[in-house]
Amino acid sequence: MTFPVIIFAIALQVFLTVKKVSPFLSLLIVAIISGLLLGMQPAALLTSIEKGVGSTLGGLALIICLGAILGKILEISGAAEQISSTLINGFGEKNIQWAVLLTGFLIGIPLYYNAGFVILVPLVFSIARRTGLPLLYIVMPMAASLSTTHCFLPPHPGPVVLVNAFHANMGLTLMYGLTIAIPTVIIAGPVLGRALKNIKTGVPDLFGTAKTNPVTSLPPAIASFCIALLPVLLISISVISNIFLSKENPFRIFMAFIGDSTIALLISVLTAVYFFGLKRKKSMQEVMQWSNDAIAGIAVILLTITCGGVFKQVLIDSGTGSYIATFSSKLDMPPLLFAWIITALLRVTLGSATVAGLTAAGIVAPLVAAGNISPELMVLAVGAGSVFGSHINDSGFWMYKEFFKLTLKQTFLSWTVMETLISILGLIGVSILHLFIK
Repeated sequence: MTFPVIIFAIALQVFLTVKKVSPFLSLLIVAIISGLLLGMQPAALLTSIEKGVGSTLGGLALIICLGAILGKILEISGAAEQISSTLINGFGEKNIQWAVLLTGFLIGIPLYYNAGFVILVPLVFSIARRTGLPLLYIVMPMAASLSTTHCFLPPHPGPVVLVNAFHANMGLTLMYGLTIAIPTVIIAGPVLGRALKNIKTGVPDLFGTAKTNPVTSLPPAIASFCIALLPVLLISISVISNIFLSKENPFRIFMAFIGDSTIALLISVLTAVYFFGLKRKKSMQEVMQWSNDAIAGIAVILLTITCGGVFKQVLIDSGTGSYIATFSSKLDMPPLLFAWIITALLRVTLGSATVAGLTAAGIVAPLVAAGNISPELMVLAVGAGSVFGSHINDSGFWMYKEFFKLTLKQTFLSWTVMETLISILGLIGVSILHLFIK
């Protein structure tokens, strides 16, 4: 009964979206109906809804709001335009996809996907406006680079958790991951972006508001880059200090605090408020209005993402993950393929890449402990499976759709295809490496 319910839930969500029901409401309706059909008691379902809201907002609310404020300040002050101009002039308009890809790759390694995404959104909009190039042509390299680092490359938090779970070597995992990630991100980014070039989307106003006063004097390029990348710098230093310094080291303790995604973004926002606002003779009231506009513009996005988290939590608490694990354990196949399929099934049914990866890790860990497979390759196989087939039960799906004001069809054709392509290419890469690495 589990799979028919999941298929019905997906079909219902698609139907409600086609009928123009707000994703915020439709996801909540679908989550409640799914929970009841999966046999959850009303009291347990209400608990899952509250838990889903709390777990999703707890990890995203401050990051998305602070990232939106930083992005708004970068846009209004002209810093995003300065960055895009520098990249365009440096790489040339013909190579702008590679500039966006490289920027996303560097930002994506230390940052969670959500934090990196909201930092890069204003840059993507600015480049699209300045060049007149199709939005998806520029978006795909950015989204692909963030997603690829999310599933393949330590010290990104996701792969690091799997490295620890399988007792893999961090350096080898990074080396193997780079070997797979580079060709994967090229195909899923610039190549796919060119294939989607003719899809008409338009370029929406950033965070739902138009820029009323054009910037006459752009801020310096160095300051623009430094402040935009400040969260990345702080988080990167924190990751490095965690690797090389002891737990009692004062510098590591200090960096663990300011290198947290929320604190790093807060520091960056305060720095941007001063350098791009107060120092340029803007009043505190005007700068704070920028902040209010940014938060107001993403309110619906945040609620939509939250309801995606509710749907995910209902599927988890209803026992769907355990059902998939039991069903999959009966299969007899090569360990790396088994791990990828398990993770991909969990990803499609549960929605969360992190939950899918961690659940799959518990299932396949005995295979690694038996010494039959490289733990580093197992990390990458699970990582690849964790991004397969992202759809309506994934908060990242809705973040991408709502920020770029895409239709459901356009989101499936771009986001879902990109995530699936990364997953399949990752599996192919792992399989090839397995021929040489035991």
